[in-house]
Amino acid sequence: MTDSLTIAKIPTYAPWLGRLPHHWDAVAIKRLITTPITDGPHETPEFVDHGIPFVSAEAVGSGQVNFKKIRGYISEADHKRYSKKYLPARDDIFMVKSGATTGVSAIVETDLEFNIWSPLAVIRCNPSKILPRFMLFAIRSSSFLDGIALNWSYGTQQNIGMGVLERLHVPLPPMHEQSDIVDYLNRETGKFDGLIEKKTRFIALLKEKRAAVIDHAVTKGMDPRAEMKFSGVEWIGDIPAHWDVPRIATLLREAFRKPDPDLPVLSVSIHNGVSDGELSDEERDRKVALSEDRTKYQGVEPGDLVYNMMRAWQGAFGAVAVSGLVSPAYVVARPIAEFRTKFLEHLLHTKSAAEEIRRYSRGIADFRMRLYWEYFRDIRVCLPPLSEQDEILSHIDRETARIEGLIEKTERSIALLKEKRAALITAAVTGKIDVRAAA
Repeated sequence: MTDSLTIAKIPTYAPWLGRLPHHWDAVAIKRLITTPITDGPHETPEFVDHGIPFVSAEAVGSGQVNFKKIRGYISEADHKRYSKKYLPARDDIFMVKSGATTGVSAIVETDLEFNIWSPLAVIRCNPSKILPRFMLFAIRSSSFLDGIALNWSYGTQQNIGMGVLERLHVPLPPMHEQSDIVDYLNRETGKFDGLIEKKTRFIALLKEKRAAVIDHAVTKGMDPRAEMKFSGVEWIGDIPAHWDVPRIATLLREAFRKPDPDLPVLSVSIHNGVSDGELSDEERDRKVALSEDRTKYQGVEPGDLVYNMMRAWQGAFGAVAVSGLVSPAYVVARPIAEFRTKFLEHLLHTKSAAEEIRRYSRGIADFRMRLYWEYFRDIRVCLPPLSEQDEILSHIDRETARIEGLIEKTERSIALLKEKRAALITAAVTGKIDVRAAA
């Protein structure tokens, strides 16, 4: 863009920007917008089945508003009321101003009517001073995100105030250079985005493969030549002829163990089962609220099955591997027969099991569904002989380790692509590269 970086400005009010070309400015956002930065309503709306899309932080992430990740729908009346404060418009920029994704931003590319929630701050650019897409790239640069991190505050979570955000500075080249930079970055970041999308789809396919491997192993076994029979249970279907189909009540009994306060507090995840140790302070703040009084928890022992009543329909089951404590809101069941609880955990994580669990749960809506022991105990499961359970579990461990290795490798490559994309954006919006020469 220029060879005059040796006489560049180094703004004392925005040190995170570093050196800028001598003919550029560094300007506070408040001087580049048509209206003060605002946000959405600070009340929880009543969601409806159909209506106006309602967007929050989860829909902002890739530079665009993802309407597949909306929070829900609100009524026309609520939309009209919320719009008195702010009505979204094309080229508005949203930035997450609180929570783990503080600083993440996206631009509105639609004329569709929708509304937003309070975690999003709105930047409406003055197009005579700064191109909205240049602003977007500027605030997506790693240098600006460093500025966000230097200026956010902490309460229960990180937060950047709208007044603070307005005072942060962004680079401001002449308009024709802004246009050149936007054209260049649209083209070059599009290449990165395409690769990231392909790799993300590959991860989704790997996760589907992992689920299919587990599903087949725990319902069909390892021997493709095994004689099959109908299990007599619709959600299970056909199983090897020598497998049993017992009720949960014949395998487990609800347990109420006295807690040992010296043991770790374990958690139950819908993806990973029961943890094998206490959560770190960071994980505890993010995932669960723990009571200081450990005598209020339940004791668990290896071989127990634990589940979260309110999230059982989502797969919140786990086999316990270590002695510990769990929430008093969880159901704990101890084995009364010889079998591998881990096998049962895998079975209860299958999609078909989830539908059966939902059928046995009680509640008028998903977020109120609860699986009480008196209903869970009546569910039938399939169970092979003990030696075959061990063989199946070993197979699952090998295959999931292989697939998870591929997932981790792909996630690392995605992270590297994102780093390179961020570095390119930062270099372009601070004038470190001549985008006309690179075109």
